[in-house]
Amino acid sequence: MNKFAISALLSALCVALPVTAVQAKETTRKTSVKKVKGEGKAKAARLPLRVAAAPDTERQVRRVITVNGKRKVVYQRLLTAAPALASPTMGELAGLNLTPDPLALQSNVAYVLDQANSEVLFEKNANVALPIASITKMMTGLVVVEANQDMDEVLSITDDDIDQEKHTGSRLKVGTHLTRAAMLQLALMSSENRAASALGRNYPGGLPAFVEAMNAKARALGMTDTYYVDSSGLSKRNMASARDLAKLAMAAYQHPVLREYSTAPKAVVEANGRPMHFGTTNRLIATPGWEIGLQKTGFINEAGRCMMMQAVIQGRAVIMVLLDAKGSAARAADAGRVRKWLEAIRPSSIVGAATSVGAGATAPQAYSSGM
Repeated sequence: MNKFAISALLSALCVALPVTAVQAKETTRKTSVKKVKGEGKAKAARLPLRVAAAPDTERQVRRVITVNGKRKVVYQRLLTAAPALASPTMGELAGLNLTPDPLALQSNVAYVLDQANSEVLFEKNANVALPIASITKMMTGLVVVEANQDMDEVLSITDDDIDQEKHTGSRLKVGTHLTRAAMLQLALMSSENRAASALGRNYPGGLPAFVEAMNAKARALGMTDTYYVDSSGLSKRNMASARDLAKLAMAAYQHPVLREYSTAPKAVVEANGRPMHFGTTNRLIATPGWEIGLQKTGFINEAGRCMMMQAVIQGRAVIMVLLDAKGSAARAADAGRVRKWLEAIRPSSIVGAATSVGAGATAPQAYSSGM
């Protein structure tokens, strides 16, 4: 199966994929909680209990209670809740999860590149275009910076920035005023969707012109498998291959402000006269032993957990792209597996390394797998 057939399949699925069971379950859970909170203790106690077990089963639970000083045996019906089935990602629907690799990665797509000479060190399904979620925001940042827009200009969050795609929330309420610099930092560091939307809206020509600029920049960088429809990544139609995202990382790394904002562990911004604290979405930023120069994470159900970053490992600067993992812990663990693999290889010569490597060491061999 070639990448064009897979991309066609994924594009069709992007249009047809229904609302996920996970989202439905979350809505039901929130509704149930509100109802119970509004009732008295006695009434709430009579509600049937729900536990995670096999679906469509129930049993009686014997309980002893005290009523007016007398012990009384009652039986309560115990209902089991059907477990929510995790919706498949676009990569899983295309069968990418069936691709083996020697590192046993949980990410269905991986791509590791030597930043200095563009040597491919590791790849797995790297040429398949998939939804990239909030990794989109790195292109948003690149377009903003290269447009030389005034970073001190104050932008406002409006109703147009409310997420109508996934209906996610935000700490940036409508009417919040922040500088363009603060919006950019929150978009890259904390993956703030409303901040990314405001950045796009406040581009000359508005959001449509901004999205066109994103796609034009992708074409200029040779990102032939990439397409954008928004500035946040909430749409599953924002798609790219891991190979393309490596090109984006290489270009973004040339801008110090993108490196600084994306790797900050936390930030305090003044929003409407009061300080607001934000943190990074990438746990590796604060993990000892990691030297990360640029990063962006992403997640929507269709994309799975994603990560793109530049890091220095054993003195070698590498670009690492991991897509379609089944959890934020999984993508971080995969980054650790790749790091250990690179450390074990010990290339014979590393430019700028603090110590020299023995003459008997061998250069790393690239691993290639996938469709």
